Amino acid sequence: MRSDREKMDYDVVIVGAGPAGLSAAIKLKQLSKNNNSELSVCIVEKGPEVGAHILSGAVFETRALIELFPNWKEMSHPKMSAVTEEKFIFLSKNKSIKLPNLLLPKTMKNHNNYIISLANMCRWLAEEAEKLGVEIYPGFAAKEILYDDEGSVIGIATGDMGVDKNFDKTPAFEAGIELLGKYTLFAEGCRGHLGKQLIKKYNLDKGKSPQSYGIGLKEIWEIDSKNHKEGKIMHSAGWPLTNDIYGGSFLYHMDNNQISIGFVMGLDYKNPNISPYEEFQKFKTHPDIKKILKNGRRIAYGARALNEGGYQSLPKLYFPGGALIGCEAGTLNVPKIKGTHTAMKSGMLASEIVFKNLQLDSSTNISLKEYEDNFYNSWAGKELKYARNFRPGFKYGLVLGTLLGAIDQKLFKGKAPWTIKIGHADHKATKPAGACPKVVYDKPDGVISFDRLTNLSFSGTNHSENQPCHLELVNTETPIQYNLAIYNSPERLYCPAGVYEIVEDNNTQKLQINSQNCLHCKTCDIKDPSQNINWTSPEGGGGPNYPNM
Repeated sequence: MRSDREKMDYDVVIVGAGPAGLSAAIKLKQLSKNNNSELSVCIVEKGPEVGAHILSGAVFETRALIELFPNWKEMSHPKMSAVTEEKFIFLSKNKSIKLPNLLLPKTMKNHNNYIISLANMCRWLAEEAEKLGVEIYPGFAAKEILYDDEGSVIGIATGDMGVDKNFDKTPAFEAGIELLGKYTLFAEGCRGHLGKQLIKKYNLDKGKSPQSYGIGLKEIWEIDSKNHKEGKIMHSAGWPLTNDIYGGSFLYHMDNNQISIGFVMGLDYKNPNISPYEEFQKFKTHPDIKKILKNGRRIAYGARALNEGGYQSLPKLYFPGGALIGCEAGTLNVPKIKGTHTAMKSGMLASEIVFKNLQLDSSTNISLKEYEDNFYNSWAGKELKYARNFRPGFKYGLVLGTLLGAIDQKLFKGKAPWTIKIGHADHKATKPAGACPKVVYDKPDGVISFDRLTNLSFSGTNHSENQPCHLELVNTETPIQYNLAIYNSPERLYCPAGVYEIVEDNNTQKLQINSQNCLHCKTCDIKDPSQNINWTSPEGGGGPNYPNM
């Protein structure tokens, strides 16, 4: 704690205004209102506005929303398009095979679900939270965890503003603010940089499988009306990915002749010469996809990492002074390709126990173990348990993984008497570049496929260039001596925003970090083979500014 920082006291501090954090805040305020109890709640959000850093497919299951707002259909929620038609296809280079819907397990069916913009959903939830008295501070990045003398979390500090790239104060300097809470809930999303610290400090992943991740890349297109059918959704697997790479696509028809098209690729891929971004662009050239995009125009782009480890990779959900909620913990249901409903439920369950504990004794910190117990006993926890074998099964390849997934989800309905484990972290799967095939991608045509920097301009990304680099290198020599020498500098390829480049300086190669390009996807933090890159939060208000993602 620092004497130059203003201090603000709350009952509960929440880090991150995503679906988990907002649902937690709303639930706390609902409980306090219903029990005639005063409760102060604040949310700190690093994006310039709520929703600016939110990216998802997204097909939305309303189960948690119904619990939070039973009358949600009568409320002024953002546009939702009911799913009217769906199909799942397997792609080869020029053809596709449709999987009969009868063969799809129940978890992969979307009857009664809705196509949404999760960014706009979060903007609406923020409005409802503020109506209830929640204080939301967008544009302020949680930079530091605050602890008491016993090692319990007592809040967070936001980052200083107006510090230049040499860490010197500028005339615009403003010290961060210390937000102190009796409980702090961390809802930063996938691979949160503070959550990563908490997991390490309290050994929250002890006895758990390593977390596994994917990178999701997404574009929004406005397409020809004759190719559009609101409510139609499509998923695919196969080409352009090879049998040993987990991944697939989504294509959702929203309103206003717009579609959400995206590509997800598991970050446990072996060949460092592969670029997930280029695989996405290549996917769009498939005849089945290209005909949908014909005469259309791309209007937005973004990328985000997502948790795929599931049930056996969930860390311990609580620690002294707080809890992990939503994708901070890893509550995505992989076979459903959905995580918003489970993230919301985790936040609501955490708030119920936080509120209960505060009513018991507001002067001392009571463990939130009951939150973890309740989560695992809830429909959300059971749902993740039944989905536990789906993603790990694909370590055996697409063909066998699909077969195992069908057996697990269709035949056993997730209740198989076995659990497939994830053997290692994603970065450990990477093989030396020389032991893998070289990959050459076609030049983008600027109509269907695009180069990264051109696409980046459709993300609204902006950072103050005169600020410390938020992508920290543990060792400055590792990128050349290790990553380039052995792995062909894979950070140049897995980054979806052109952040990393190898440049010549006085006849010496060095890694150049264009941090102003960063989409905050966290892929570098996950996939770097040497684990030499540490993603930290930049100055608040920077990063992408997604309109309808």
